[in-house]
Amino acid sequence: QVQLVESGGGSVQPGGSVRLSCVASGFPFSADGMSWVRQTAGKGLEWVSTISSGGRTTTYADSVKGRFTISRDNAKNTLFLQMNDLKSEDTGVYYCANDGRGARGQGTQVTVSS
Repeated sequence: QVQLVESGGGSVQPGGSVRLSCVASGFPFSADGMSWVRQTAGKGLEWVSTISSGGRTTTYADSVKGRFTISRDNAKNTLFLQMNDLKSEDTGVYYCANDGRGARGQGTQVTVSS
C-alpha cells in the first residue's frame, strides 16, 4: 500500500532553517508528482509546493516563494522541502502528499518561535 513517512521537523527560531524529508513506498515514486501541504492554526490546510515527477517543474504558494525549495531524489524514493528564513506563521504540521493517489503522510511538526 502507499506509504509516505515524513521526518525532519522540530523547533527553530525565526530566520532559521529546517529540511523536511518524506520517504515514499508502495507506488512508482518516479512516475508521480508530489506535494507538500501544511496545517497551520491561522489558515487551516494550505498547499505549500508541488514538484513534477522528474523534478523539472516546481510551484510554490506565494507565502513561501523564495524561502522554501522542494526537491526529490527518485533513486531513493525521497521528497524534500528545504525551508529557509522561517517565520512564526510557518508553524504547523507539514505533510507529504500524493494527490493523484489520494495519499498523505502522518505529518511532521515545525515550530518557529523565539
